Amino acid sequence: MTIDFKDKVAIVTGAGGGLGREYALELGKRGAKVVVNDLGGSRDGTGTSDMAAKVVEEIEMAGGTAMANGASVTNPEQMEKLVADAKQKWGGVHVLINNAGVLRDKTFAKMTAEDFAFVVDVHLNGSAYATKACWETFRDQAYGRVLMTASSTGLFGNFGQANYGAAKLGLAGLTKTLQLEGAKYNIKVNTLSPVAGTRMTEDLFPEEAFKLFDPVNVVPAALFLVSEDAPSNAIVGAGAGGFHSSWVVMNDAVWLPEDQRTVEGFAENWKTISDFSNLKAPQSGSEQSGNILTAMQKVTGTGPSSARS
Repeated sequence: MTIDFKDKVAIVTGAGGGLGREYALELGKRGAKVVVNDLGGSRDGTGTSDMAAKVVEEIEMAGGTAMANGASVTNPEQMEKLVADAKQKWGGVHVLINNAGVLRDKTFAKMTAEDFAFVVDVHLNGSAYATKACWETFRDQAYGRVLMTASSTGLFGNFGQANYGAAKLGLAGLTKTLQLEGAKYNIKVNTLSPVAGTRMTEDLFPEEAFKLFDPVNVVPAALFLVSEDAPSNAIVGAGAGGFHSSWVVMNDAVWLPEDQRTVEGFAENWKTISDFSNLKAPQSGSEQSGNILTAMQKVTGTGPSSARS
């Protein structure tokens, strides 16, 4: 099986270096016309450079087709223009990899409101703005592939990264709604949680680990998740040649009769309510209410067959 992107136009944000650069290079090798988007700033979001243009040169030297773009993902109008320019030049947009990101790590006690808001703006709002700019095109052409970049910090937590973690878990939630809304238009949306040695993580890894977690090792997962035969609603972790899936799960609900619906009643049932068994991965939010109604029916033998949460 060979996966290619011939006749596809792909946008990669934050593609001037690190993971985004590797995605853009491989997309170009596999036939995509690539929009290399990057402000070229430092990892805290300050400054600019011509990093995107350099990646375009690499793609073209390898025989591919690409264009540089310096728009900010935090500006919706700039994202709309990015998409319009790509469509004018190449006739459409088919793939979006939301990769742009910044770090402003501090403990929550020392973190300023500005540092919190800025990181959320770049990662979460920026991904939403870029995706929104592509969305109508995806719907009109009945084809779209979107990849959100989450993180183990968002999925599982990490000391000193409250802003980053909040944004990254938000992206997983954004994925889950967009994959539902896009399904009938052949729009598939997935989430990637990469571990890679880049300028954002260069002082977080020991030297040997930094080399082991070369960004190129994340590329197979990223490109599969935006390919024609991609799944949808997946959360995939990747790094150093290792790959895994993650899920948002819930256990079976415990239904408490009315006379037990007190703080004390909940406390008495906490062991069962928090039992790490009978786990399932819901495909939409309505399954939470369905889970509760199923538990009620088991106890009472009655109840509506469905409800919305």
